[in-house]
Formats: sequence, structure tokens, C-alpha cells
Amino acid sequence: MLGLVCAAALLVPSAACTTTAAAGRPTPPHAPLGPVPKPLAPCGWWYGIGEPPTGRDITFAAQHYSLVVLNATETSSLRRLKQLNPKIKVLVYKDFSSARNYPGAVNGEVDAPFLPTGIGYFKAQRENPNWFAVDTKDNRIEWNSYPKHWQMTVWDPAYQKAWSEAVTAEVVREGWDGVLADNDFSSLKYYSSAVLKGTEDAAESDRMIREGMDAFLTTAGDALHKAGKMLIPNVSESHLTAGRWTAHSRYDGAMEENFGLRDNGTGELLTFKGNEWKELRSQAALGETWLLLITHTKGAREERIGYATAALLASPHTCWSGATTKDYRNPDWSRYQEAPLGEATETANRLPSGVWDRRFTGGYVAVNPTGQPARITPPPGLVNIDGGAAAPATVEIAAGDAIVLVNRTGITTTVATATTTPTTSSPATTTPTTTNPATTNPSTTNPSTTHPSTTKPVTTAPPNPPS
Repeated sequence: MLGLVCAAALLVPSAACTTTAAAGRPTPPHAPLGPVPKPLAPCGWWYGIGEPPTGRDITFAAQHYSLVVLNATETSSLRRLKQLNPKIKVLVYKDFSSARNYPGAVNGEVDAPFLPTGIGYFKAQRENPNWFAVDTKDNRIEWNSYPKHWQMTVWDPAYQKAWSEAVTAEVVREGWDGVLADNDFSSLKYYSSAVLKGTEDAAESDRMIREGMDAFLTTAGDALHKAGKMLIPNVSESHLTAGRWTAHSRYDGAMEENFGLRDNGTGELLTFKGNEWKELRSQAALGETWLLLITHTKGAREERIGYATAALLASPHTCWSGATTKDYRNPDWSRYQEAPLGEATETANRLPSGVWDRRFTGGYVAVNPTGQPARITPPPGLVNIDGGAAAPATVEIAAGDAIVLVNRTGITTTVATATTTPTTSSPATTTPTTTNPATTNPSTTNPSTTHPSTTKPVTTAPPNPPS
């Protein structure tokens, strides 16, 4: 795998993700010089594709995060972040799979200057209308619940090349570190029941999309890397297809947007199912590319399980976010990110009970991904970050839950906050925490990780796609 710039050192002393590696690409594994990157507790990052960030948001992000993703319109925020923290990585959001003609993506009958996609709607309409995917009746495919988002022919080499050239040119021109490419998905069903023209059924349509995305990723990744820029795709449903996560994270890493979530049917954790967990562990062990992990947190359990599971994958580039809003409008910061776990002293271990655990210089984490409670024996002398009580000799962890233990000196009662300014929600929406439908993300129970973004907020949110 290609090397990556080391994760940026955080500016606040309490933050968990720091690095002592020199700037620039780390020394390749075969070279004798240079320090080996350390497997540190998870970095913080922000998928900031919701409302335009405030000045306070940007200041907070510069102080707390190793990586931030912003909409293409936020070039001033990009430059301010770089001024405040030259080491931070700032990626631009671009969608692989759609062209869009809602207000903000277009201005009247003209494509906007900064797009949430690679190809403008009117440019495609005017020059290459065949890039719009059509169903068996030759109708263009508009995404359910996302009006004016149109499926494109991601399997067409000409579309792939045009997207890659346009996006690379913009990234270089504006000074982004690279691209977070959304909608690297493997099934159309979460957005449409349409069967693609030239295929017999939905399964064949999905196979065309998957194979198209495999080739598309190579075209885009090669173009961006030739320009010295990063590509990180938002990969969906990788637990269903062995090897997909590994293949699609091969440039600079990948994003998992449904990390550490519970399987509603069994109480088990989806992240540990299929082959994805093995592939995540392998990527983390190499320590060369980014794992961008998001757990949608509705309460303490999701927050705890998300952070602890990310800690099992601790590497120089493992970053985690406990998102509290579906549209990521707030730069969230979890109290667990104040826990000074430090450096991992071992790889994650699977115990006979099915629990996974890992020791750190400053503490210990254990995750029970199974559907049954399990007992563990933690290292002595630690305290539970939840409440500060000394950990007993044996601890029972509920099904689909976790514990985070730290040294006694590691307990802190303060948690950084990005802002004290209240956020107003739009009336009469189906997702009350969201104010912007085009940046509203599909339900976190949906195994698809696609998240349309926009350049202009509107006032009502569409319903979530089916799970």
C-alpha cells in the first residue's frame, strides 16, 4: 500500500491523537531509516458536510481534529484551518455517483462554480447526456428521498475519466489535501428500485455498479495521486463482500459510516460480522492509510462502543467521530476522546468468550460484539472512565457493549465543546435533528453509507431511505 502523511498532532494537551513522526510520507517498511509509526488512541475527525461552519467551529476543529471534510464551497474555511493548524488534513466532499440540479448545485440554468459532485448537471446534459443512468424504459433515475439527485453511469470509462480530471484540477487549484468521495456503494436499492438498462434484474444492476466502482476508484485514485493528493472513499456494505474494504482503501484509506452499530435482530455488532473486521484490522496493522470511522450516537452505549471499538483498531491513522447529528452540522467531541489511553502495547485480542480487548500505556478497552453478556478480567489498578470507580477483578460486559478503563490519573471531568450556540431545527421534518435535506444522511440503520451533500440549505428534510 502507498504510504501516507502521518496524522496531524493535535493542538490541545488532553487530545488523544498525537504523533512524533516527521512531516511528509513515512519511511517505507523496507527502508532502515525513520521511526516506526505508533499505534495511538483514535484521532478525532469531522465529516463537516452539514451547515456551513462558523468561525468558532473552525477554531475548534483546528485544535481538536487530525482531519476534516468540508463542502467544496468552504474554501475560506479550508484556508483558515490551514492557518490555524498547518498539519491538519482537509478534504473536499465530492460525490462519485450523482449529478444534481437542486438550488446550490445549480444557479438557474447554470452549474454552480463549486459542486458537491464531479460533473455538473448541465454540463452532462449539454455534452454527454448518455452519462445519466437510465432504467429499462429509458427513464433517468432520480434517487428516492433525494430530489434532483440523478444516478450517473459510474461504469462508463469516459465518465470516470471526466470526473477524475475535473475533481483533481479543482483540488489542486484550491489547495485541498484530497477528496472524500461519497457514494462508493454496491447496491442501488437504497436509492431506487430501478433496474438499469441492459441488465436483467436488480442483482445484475448492482453487479454492474460494483464492478464499475472498482474501476472508477482506480481512475480517480491514480489521477489524484499523480497530483500528490489523497483519495478516501466512503465505502458501503463492505461486510457483505470479502476484499471490498481492502481494495477500496488501497490509496489513502476509507470511511466507514456505520461503525460499531448494533444488529437489531441479534444484539451483535455489525462491524464484527463478515470479513470487514479482519480487513479493518489488517489495514490498521499496516499503519499507512486512514481509517475514518463514524458511530452515530443516540446515547452513552453507542458512544462507548464506538470509541472502544475504534481503539481496538488503534493505528497512526485511525480516527473516530461520535456523531450526534445526522447531517454532521456540529464538530462533535466525545468525553472518551479525553481519555489518555496513549499508545497501544499489543494488538487487539479475541478472548474465548468472543470479547475483544486491548491494552494501552494509559488504560484498557474491551468490546463485547456478541449477543450475550460476557465476563472479563481486566488489568489491575485501573478505573472506569464512566464514573471513575475502581474496576473490580472481573467485569461483566453486556451484549453489544464495551468498557473503557484508564489509569487513576487519567480521569477527567471536563469535555471540550465546539460551541454553545443553539442550533435550530426546521419544522415538520421527518428527521428532527436535521436542518438541511441535501446534507441529511440516510438512516444509520441503513447499511449503505451514501450521504448526499449540498451547497445551499433548504428548510425541510426528506424521509430516510429504507433500511
